[in-house]
Amino acid sequence: MNRPVVLVSDPLPPETLAGLDAHDIRHCDGTDPAALRAALTEAHALLVRSGTKVDAEAIAAAPHLRVVARAGVGLDNVDIDAATAAGVLVANAPRSNVLSVAELTVGLIIASLRGVQAAGASLRAGRWERQAFKGSELAGRTVGIVGLGNVGRLVARRLAAFDVTLLAYDPYVPAADAATHGCRLLELDDLMARSDVVTVHLPRTPQTTGLIGRRELALARPNLHLVNTSRGGIVDESALFSALREGSVGGAALDVFEVEPPIGSPLLDLDAVVATPHLGASTREAQDRAGREAVRAVYDALAGRPVPHAVNAAAVESARARLSAVD
Repeated sequence: MNRPVVLVSDPLPPETLAGLDAHDIRHCDGTDPAALRAALTEAHALLVRSGTKVDAEAIAAAPHLRVVARAGVGLDNVDIDAATAAGVLVANAPRSNVLSVAELTVGLIIASLRGVQAAGASLRAGRWERQAFKGSELAGRTVGIVGLGNVGRLVARRLAAFDVTLLAYDPYVPAADAATHGCRLLELDDLMARSDVVTVHLPRTPQTTGLIGRRELALARPNLHLVNTSRGGIVDESALFSALREGSVGGAALDVFEVEPPIGSPLLDLDAVVATPHLGASTREAQDRAGREAVRAVYDALAGRPVPHAVNAAAVESARARLSAVD
Protein backbone atom coordinates (compact mmCIF):
# COMPACT_ATOMS: atom_id res chain seq x y z
CA MET A 1 0.00 0.00 0.00
CA ASN A 2 1.35 3.41 -0.95
CA ARG A 3 2.05 5.70 1.96
CA PRO A 4 0.55 9.22 2.00
CA VAL A 5 3.03 11.80 0.73
CA VAL A 6 3.77 14.67 3.11
CA LEU A 7 5.62 17.53 1.44
CA VAL A 8 7.71 19.79 3.69
CA SER A 9 8.51 23.04 1.87
CA ASP A 10 10.03 25.10 4.68
CA PRO A 11 12.69 24.06 7.19
CA LEU A 12 11.41 21.99 10.13
CA PRO A 13 13.58 20.16 12.66
CA PRO A 14 13.82 16.42 11.92
CA GLU A 15 12.63 15.58 15.42
CA THR A 16 9.44 17.54 14.78
CA LEU A 17 8.61 15.27 11.85
CA ALA A 18 9.09 12.07 13.86
CA GLY A 19 5.32 11.72 14.31
CA LEU A 20 5.00 11.23 10.55
CA ASP A 21 7.44 8.33 10.24
CA ALA A 22 4.74 6.12 8.72
CA HIS A 23 4.30 8.60 5.88
CA ASP A 24 6.39 9.32 2.79
CA ILE A 25 8.09 12.57 3.81
CA ARG A 26 9.52 14.63 0.97
CA HIS A 27 11.18 18.04 0.90
CA CYS A 28 11.31 20.90 -1.57
CA ASP A 29 12.25 24.58 -1.67
CA GLY A 30 8.94 26.33 -1.12
CA THR A 31 10.42 29.69 -2.13
CA ASP A 32 10.70 28.35 -5.71
CA PRO A 33 7.12 28.33 -7.09
CA ALA A 34 7.94 26.01 -10.00
CA ALA A 35 9.68 23.50 -7.75
CA LEU A 36 6.78 23.66 -5.31
CA ARG A 37 4.18 22.98 -7.99
CA ALA A 38 6.19 20.06 -9.35
CA ALA A 39 6.56 18.52 -5.89
CA LEU A 40 2.87 18.98 -5.12
CA THR A 41 1.64 16.70 -7.92
CA GLU A 42 1.85 13.65 -5.62
CA ALA A 43 1.43 15.32 -2.22
CA HIS A 44 -1.42 14.49 0.15
CA ALA A 45 -0.30 17.04 2.75
CA LEU A 46 1.81 20.19 2.73
CA LEU A 47 3.74 21.49 5.74
CA VAL A 48 4.84 25.14 5.53
CA ARG A 49 6.13 28.02 7.58
CA SER A 50 6.15 31.56 6.20
CA GLY A 51 8.55 31.10 3.28
CA THR A 52 6.18 29.14 1.04
CA LYS A 53 3.41 30.92 -0.83
CA VAL A 54 0.51 28.52 -1.27
CA ASP A 55 -1.41 30.32 -3.99
CA ALA A 56 -4.19 29.16 -6.29
CA GLU A 57 -1.66 27.83 -8.82
CA ALA A 58 -0.01 25.70 -6.17
CA ILE A 59 -3.38 24.33 -5.05
CA ALA A 60 -4.34 23.55 -8.65
CA ALA A 61 -1.10 21.59 -9.11
CA ALA A 62 -1.96 19.28 -6.19
CA PRO A 63 -4.82 16.94 -7.15
CA HIS A 64 -4.34 14.68 -4.12
CA LEU A 65 -3.84 17.39 -1.52
CA ARG A 66 -5.92 17.04 1.64
CA VAL A 67 -4.38 19.50 4.05
CA VAL A 68 -2.04 22.49 4.25
CA ALA A 69 -0.64 22.96 7.75
CA ARG A 70 1.21 26.12 8.72
CA ALA A 71 3.77 25.77 11.52
CA GLY A 72 2.89 29.18 12.89
CA VAL A 73 -0.03 31.53 13.40
CA GLY A 74 -0.46 33.79 10.36
CA LEU A 75 -1.97 32.44 7.16
CA ASP A 76 -1.13 35.40 4.91
CA ASN A 77 0.83 33.06 2.63
CA VAL A 78 -2.02 30.59 2.04
CA ASP A 79 -4.90 31.22 -0.37
CA ILE A 80 -7.63 29.88 1.90
CA ASP A 81 -10.41 30.47 -0.64
CA ALA A 82 -8.61 28.46 -3.32
CA ALA A 83 -7.86 25.68 -0.85
CA THR A 84 -11.45 25.56 0.34
CA ALA A 85 -12.82 25.42 -3.20
CA ALA A 86 -10.53 22.43 -3.84
CA GLY A 87 -11.64 20.69 -0.65
CA VAL A 88 -8.29 21.21 1.08
CA LEU A 89 -8.16 21.82 4.82
CA VAL A 90 -6.00 24.71 6.03
CA ALA A 91 -4.72 24.58 9.60
CA ASN A 92 -2.36 26.67 11.67
CA ALA A 93 -0.87 26.63 15.15
CA PRO A 94 -2.74 29.59 16.65
CA ARG A 95 -1.29 29.56 20.15
CA SER A 96 2.21 28.29 19.42
CA ASN A 97 4.03 31.63 19.49
CA VAL A 98 1.75 33.84 21.58
CA LEU A 99 3.97 33.77 24.67
CA SER A 100 7.10 34.53 22.66
CA VAL A 101 5.41 37.45 20.89
CA ALA A 102 4.05 38.84 24.16
CA GLU A 103 7.49 38.75 25.78
CA LEU A 104 9.12 40.43 22.77
CA THR A 105 6.42 43.11 22.85
CA VAL A 106 7.20 44.05 26.43
CA GLY A 107 10.90 44.10 25.63
CA LEU A 108 10.36 46.36 22.63
CA ILE A 109 8.19 48.76 24.63
CA ILE A 110 10.98 49.23 27.15
CA ALA A 111 13.65 49.37 24.43
CA SER A 112 11.71 52.12 22.65
CA LEU A 113 11.08 54.16 25.79
CA ARG A 114 14.76 53.97 26.75
CA GLY A 115 16.28 54.45 23.26
CA VAL A 116 18.21 51.20 23.63
CA GLN A 117 18.92 50.59 19.95
CA ALA A 118 20.23 54.08 19.21
CA ALA A 119 22.30 54.09 22.39
CA GLY A 120 23.84 50.75 21.48
CA ALA A 121 24.69 51.96 17.99
CA SER A 122 26.33 55.06 19.46
CA LEU A 123 28.42 52.95 21.81
CA ARG A 124 29.54 50.61 19.03
CA ALA A 125 30.56 53.66 17.01
CA GLY A 126 33.04 54.52 19.78
CA ARG A 127 31.03 57.22 21.54
CA TRP A 128 30.04 57.48 25.20
CA GLU A 129 26.93 59.66 25.18
CA ARG A 130 25.11 58.99 28.43
CA GLN A 131 23.57 62.44 28.51
CA ALA A 132 22.18 62.10 24.98
CA PHE A 133 19.94 59.16 25.85
CA LYS A 134 17.41 60.09 28.47
CA GLY A 135 14.45 57.78 28.19
CA SER A 136 11.20 57.38 30.07
CA GLU A 137 9.99 54.93 32.68
CA LEU A 138 7.11 52.65 31.80
CA ALA A 139 5.58 52.92 35.27
CA GLY A 140 2.70 55.35 35.43
CA ARG A 141 2.19 55.41 31.66
CA THR A 142 -1.00 54.64 29.77
CA VAL A 143 -0.67 51.72 27.36
CA GLY A 144 -3.22 51.13 24.60
CA ILE A 145 -3.52 47.57 23.33
CA VAL A 146 -4.99 47.35 19.83
CA GLY A 147 -6.38 43.84 19.58
CA LEU A 148 -7.23 41.93 22.74
CA GLY A 149 -6.84 38.40 21.42
CA ASN A 150 -4.42 35.71 22.58
CA VAL A 151 -1.30 37.89 22.37
CA GLY A 152 -2.95 41.12 23.50
CA ARG A 153 -4.23 39.47 26.67
CA LEU A 154 -0.81 38.05 27.52
CA VAL A 155 0.72 41.49 26.98
CA ALA A 156 -1.89 43.04 29.29
CA ARG A 157 -1.12 40.50 32.00
CA ARG A 158 2.60 41.20 31.84
CA LEU A 159 2.25 44.96 31.67
CA ALA A 160 0.08 45.01 34.78
CA ALA A 161 3.23 44.39 36.81
CA PHE A 162 4.64 47.72 35.59
CA ASP A 163 1.91 49.81 37.25
CA VAL A 164 0.48 51.12 34.00
CA THR A 165 -3.04 52.09 33.02
CA LEU A 166 -4.31 49.69 30.36
CA LEU A 167 -6.66 50.66 27.55
CA ALA A 168 -7.81 48.39 24.74
CA TYR A 169 -9.51 48.54 21.37
CA ASP A 170 -11.15 45.42 19.98
CA PRO A 171 -14.57 45.53 18.31
CA TYR A 172 -15.10 41.82 18.99
CA VAL A 173 -14.45 41.89 22.74
CA PRO A 174 -17.14 42.97 25.25
CA ALA A 175 -16.18 45.65 27.77
CA ALA A 176 -16.73 43.22 30.65
CA ASP A 177 -14.29 40.74 29.10
CA ALA A 178 -11.68 43.47 28.60
CA ALA A 179 -12.10 44.46 32.24
CA THR A 180 -11.19 40.93 33.37
CA HIS A 181 -7.82 41.53 31.72
CA GLY A 182 -7.36 44.87 33.44
CA CYS A 183 -8.23 46.92 30.37
CA ARG A 184 -10.72 49.71 29.77
CA LEU A 185 -12.29 49.25 26.34
CA LEU A 186 -12.35 52.35 24.10
CA GLU A 187 -12.84 53.24 20.47
CA LEU A 188 -9.59 53.46 18.51
CA ASP A 189 -9.60 57.26 18.26
CA ASP A 190 -9.95 57.63 22.03
CA LEU A 191 -7.23 55.06 22.66
CA MET A 192 -4.84 56.85 20.31
CA ALA A 193 -5.51 60.19 21.99
CA ARG A 194 -5.00 58.92 25.55
CA SER A 195 -2.09 56.49 25.27
CA ASP A 196 1.62 57.01 25.87
CA VAL A 197 2.33 53.62 24.29
CA VAL A 198 0.23 51.83 21.67
CA THR A 199 0.95 48.20 20.89
CA VAL A 200 -0.69 46.41 17.96
CA HIS A 201 -1.91 42.80 18.09
CA LEU A 202 -4.23 42.19 15.14
CA PRO A 203 -4.24 39.93 12.09
CA ARG A 204 -3.78 41.67 8.77
CA THR A 205 -7.08 41.69 6.91
CA PRO A 206 -8.69 44.09 4.43
CA GLN A 207 -10.36 45.72 7.45
CA THR A 208 -7.16 46.17 9.48
CA THR A 209 -4.77 47.15 6.67
CA GLY A 210 -3.82 50.79 7.23
CA LEU A 211 -5.88 50.88 10.43
CA ILE A 212 -3.34 53.18 12.06
CA GLY A 213 -2.58 55.88 9.53
CA ARG A 214 -2.03 59.58 9.24
CA ARG A 215 -5.35 60.53 10.86
CA GLU A 216 -4.92 58.19 13.83
CA LEU A 217 -1.31 59.27 14.42
CA ALA A 218 -2.41 62.91 14.35
CA LEU A 219 -4.63 62.16 17.34
CA ALA A 220 -1.70 60.86 19.40
CA ARG A 221 0.25 62.54 22.15
CA PRO A 222 3.64 63.88 20.99
CA ASN A 223 5.46 61.39 23.19
CA LEU A 224 3.64 58.36 21.81
CA HIS A 225 5.67 55.18 21.31
CA LEU A 226 4.11 52.80 18.78
CA VAL A 227 4.92 49.08 18.84
CA ASN A 228 3.93 46.53 16.20
CA THR A 229 4.71 42.83 16.58
CA SER A 230 1.65 41.55 14.70
CA ARG A 231 1.68 42.09 10.93
CA GLY A 232 3.13 44.72 8.64
CA GLY A 233 0.66 46.93 6.85
CA ILE A 234 -1.65 47.49 9.81
CA VAL A 235 0.40 50.61 10.53
CA ASP A 236 0.81 52.93 7.56
CA GLU A 237 4.62 53.14 7.39
CA SER A 238 4.68 56.29 5.28
CA ALA A 239 2.47 58.07 7.79
CA LEU A 240 4.55 56.77 10.68
CA PHE A 241 7.78 57.95 9.07
CA SER A 242 6.37 61.44 8.60
CA ALA A 243 5.10 61.58 12.17
CA LEU A 244 8.45 60.46 13.59
CA ARG A 245 10.45 62.85 11.43
CA GLU A 246 8.19 65.75 12.37
CA GLY A 247 8.34 64.82 16.06
CA SER A 248 4.60 64.31 16.45
CA VAL A 249 5.33 60.72 17.50
CA GLY A 250 8.14 60.05 19.93
CA GLY A 251 9.30 56.60 18.88
CA ALA A 252 8.42 53.26 17.35
CA ALA A 253 9.44 49.64 17.74
CA LEU A 254 8.70 47.45 14.73
CA ASP A 255 9.16 43.72 14.37
CA VAL A 256 7.05 43.54 11.20
CA PHE A 257 6.91 45.56 7.99
CA GLU A 258 4.67 46.11 4.98
CA VAL A 259 7.33 44.50 2.78
CA GLU A 260 9.74 42.01 4.28
CA PRO A 261 12.64 42.32 4.26
CA PRO A 262 12.20 46.13 4.43
CA ILE A 263 15.17 46.91 2.19
CA GLY A 264 15.48 50.67 1.74
CA SER A 265 12.76 51.54 4.25
CA PRO A 266 13.42 55.09 5.51
CA LEU A 267 12.18 54.01 8.94
CA LEU A 268 15.42 52.08 9.42
CA ASP A 269 17.39 55.32 9.21
CA LEU A 270 15.65 56.94 12.18
CA ASP A 271 17.22 56.79 15.63
CA ALA A 272 13.72 56.83 17.10
CA VAL A 273 12.92 53.43 15.57
CA VAL A 274 13.79 50.11 17.19
CA ALA A 275 13.68 47.52 14.43
CA THR A 276 13.90 43.73 14.53
CA PRO A 277 13.54 41.24 11.63
CA HIS A 278 10.17 39.60 12.45
CA LEU A 279 11.47 37.79 15.53
CA GLY A 280 8.15 37.40 17.35
CA ALA A 281 8.02 33.62 16.94
CA SER A 282 11.79 33.13 16.86
CA THR A 283 12.30 31.22 20.06
CA ARG A 284 13.15 27.54 20.35
CA GLU A 285 10.05 26.97 22.40
CA ALA A 286 7.65 28.64 19.96
CA GLN A 287 9.17 26.93 16.92
CA ASP A 288 8.92 23.55 18.60
CA ARG A 289 5.27 24.09 19.56
CA ALA A 290 4.37 25.33 16.08
CA GLY A 291 6.01 22.39 14.36
CA ARG A 292 4.38 19.84 16.65
CA GLU A 293 0.92 21.39 16.22
CA ALA A 294 1.25 21.49 12.43
CA VAL A 295 2.45 17.89 12.28
CA ARG A 296 -0.50 16.85 14.44
CA ALA A 297 -2.87 18.61 12.04
CA VAL A 298 -1.40 16.67 9.11
CA TYR A 299 -1.56 13.38 11.01
CA ASP A 300 -5.20 13.91 11.99
CA ALA A 301 -6.29 15.10 8.54
CA LEU A 302 -4.72 12.14 6.74
CA ALA A 303 -6.25 9.76 9.29
CA GLY A 304 -9.69 11.23 8.67
CA ARG A 305 -9.97 12.71 12.14
CA PRO A 306 -11.16 16.25 13.00
CA VAL A 307 -8.41 18.87 12.87
CA PRO A 308 -8.89 21.20 15.86
CA HIS A 309 -7.17 24.22 14.31
CA ALA A 310 -8.52 23.93 10.76
CA VAL A 311 -9.74 27.38 9.79
CA ASN A 312 -12.06 26.17 7.00
CA ALA A 313 -13.34 22.78 8.16
CA ALA A 314 -17.07 23.35 7.62
CA ALA A 315 -16.56 24.95 4.20
CA VAL A 316 -14.25 22.12 3.13
CA GLU A 317 -16.85 19.47 3.99
CA SER A 318 -19.30 21.28 1.75
CA ALA A 319 -16.73 21.65 -1.03
CA ARG A 320 -15.76 17.99 -0.86
CA ALA A 321 -19.40 16.98 -1.10
CA ARG A 322 -19.79 19.09 -4.25
CA LEU A 323 -16.61 17.67 -5.75
CA SER A 324 -17.78 14.12 -5.03
CA ALA A 325 -21.12 14.81 -6.68
CA VAL A 326 -19.31 16.03 -9.82
CA ASP A 327 -17.06 12.96 -9.88
